[in-house]
Amino acid sequence: MITRRKMWQLMSSLPLIAAVARRAAAQPATASVPSPSGGPGMEMLTIFLRHDQAKTLDEINNHLKSTGWYKNFPPEGVEVLSWYVMMGIGQVVTLKFPAEKLRDINALVEREAWGGYRTEFYPTYDYRALYKQEQSENP
Repeated sequence: MITRRKMWQLMSSLPLIAAVARRAAAQPATASVPSPSGGPGMEMLTIFLRHDQAKTLDEINNHLKSTGWYKNFPPEGVEVLSWYVMMGIGQVVTLKFPAEKLRDINALVEREAWGGYRTEFYPTYDYRALYKQEQSENP
């Protein structure tokens, strides 16, 4: 049963509810920037392949040849977005792939790169489009 007091409380809140609804309708929907990783289910990963400084470059390359690294990396369905040499560190590879390929990437690195490189993995996303949006909105 609704009492007079509850009825007045409800009626007195109607202008506030209407104002909030008008404000929400007046604001344009913010379109999110499309994901540079390629959409739902796609991931990006940066791998640091740190040189084992106890080995010469020839020793590292021979290890990688013997394990099949050059032939098998990246696994099928995985795209290399960038691959840089960072002097004093080693190589930095950024990959784009369907989420279900993560295990394949990890297993391949463990089987074939270890012994030539020490590895570090970092989940990654491309911030460039978002940064440009921030720059234009904050001159």
